[in-house]
Amino acid sequence: MIINADKVRLMFSHLETGSDDKFFQNVADNVDWTVEGTHPLAGRYTSKQDFYIHTFARLNKILPGGTQLHVESVLTDGDWAAVELRSHATARNGMRFDNRYCWVMRFEGETIVEVRAYLDSALVQKLIDENNG
Repeated sequence: MIINADKVRLMFSHLETGSDDKFFQNVADNVDWTVEGTHPLAGRYTSKQDFYIHTFARLNKILPGGTQLHVESVLTDGDWAAVELRSHATARNGMRFDNRYCWVMRFEGETIVEVRAYLDSALVQKLIDENNG
């Protein structure tokens, strides 16, 4: 099945409204998720639970309002999609966390099975350092 931009935007609308749990219903339990970079959240995660605990849950402790991700663009090709995102969050210490992301994802049907996430490593490191994360 070919994934299309409208379906991807609908999935990501849950992240935009803070409904992380609804977004993660579209992620395979055994997802292969790589967070690129040289910061404490970077690494390869081979389960949805492991990814969530080491990234979203950790960030939610530092960002009281969550990551506040917003979709800027979606490109699809067959069972692949690339989504550009921007975070407009504020940390506990008042630091603005305006990060940009690109998630390159492979789907099986409407389920995300593989992700490579690219982001600003230096900004993530600063956020964690300044907020004892």
